[in-house]
Amino acid sequence: MPNAILRVNKVPDALAELVSSHYDLYEYLKMGAEEFNAIANDIQVILASGESTVDAVLINQLPNLRLIAVFGVGYDGVDTHVAFQQQIQVTNTPNVLTDDVADLGMALMLAASRQIFGAQRFIENGEWHGKPYKLAAKVSGRRLGIVGFGRVGHAVAKRAKGFDMPVGYYDKYPADDPECTFFPSIMELADNSDFLMICASGGPDSLKLINHEVLAALGKNGILINIARGSIIDEPALVAAIENGTIAGAGLDVFASEPDVPQALLKRDNVVLTPHIGSATQHTRRAMAELVLGNITAFYAGEPLPTPIGK
Repeated sequence: MPNAILRVNKVPDALAELVSSHYDLYEYLKMGAEEFNAIANDIQVILASGESTVDAVLINQLPNLRLIAVFGVGYDGVDTHVAFQQQIQVTNTPNVLTDDVADLGMALMLAASRQIFGAQRFIENGEWHGKPYKLAAKVSGRRLGIVGFGRVGHAVAKRAKGFDMPVGYYDKYPADDPECTFFPSIMELADNSDFLMICASGGPDSLKLINHEVLAALGKNGILINIARGSIIDEPALVAAIENGTIAGAGLDVFASEPDVPQALLKRDNVVLTPHIGSATQHTRRAMAELVLGNITAFYAGEPLPTPIGK
């Protein structure tokens, strides 16, 4: 079985079908121990998603594993330290989903600030017959703070300029963008933002980066948007901030324990929720799948990988 690939959890079916049309694909979650042990030596590639878990335990059971191909930009569920120690390459799908994620970030910001879904429920409940809908918050010209100024962060900033929004950002290092203001601390950024949009990578370094103190700095007129990873926000702190009016609202595409969402965030006019759909358009998911297949094809051909992750 020279072309044996192991599919782990949370890999879309459409991608699995595409890969299986070219290679022998095995379903890790559907295999018993005996079946897994029988093919473990043949597995050279793991097919994963940005939400998959590929830990040291699994990696160490596959002595001939040489590639972990991730469908997504994030790969915080992959133990890259162990992978690189064992000369296993890791690829992801950057660039192709940047526009979709940035578009959704703007949509969440607009929907949360203007309370679009609260206004829709207002009509559906027949309340418009008795009174006008409450006043919401303006977007254009107000301050946007971006946490994580990589590809998505830059794309969000580009869109925000069309709304005449002053843009600030927090990242490890200042970027070469004179139109955006670098803040050396996330607290300072939050204190100088009306909207705080999370575009940072997941992982231990950003775990619960958005906590009680940051939310308090954002303030009672501030709105939090998260299009990155749920782990970046201290979710209980966010719930408390929404319930207590510490911040004005939130737009969230990602959550700490997906698909579970805190009940306290549901059915609120000032909170907009989407089920991790940042890259979920037909065009982008197709491009992502083709890039994953391109990385796998290059690996088996002994050619340079299109999008390897640096060590």
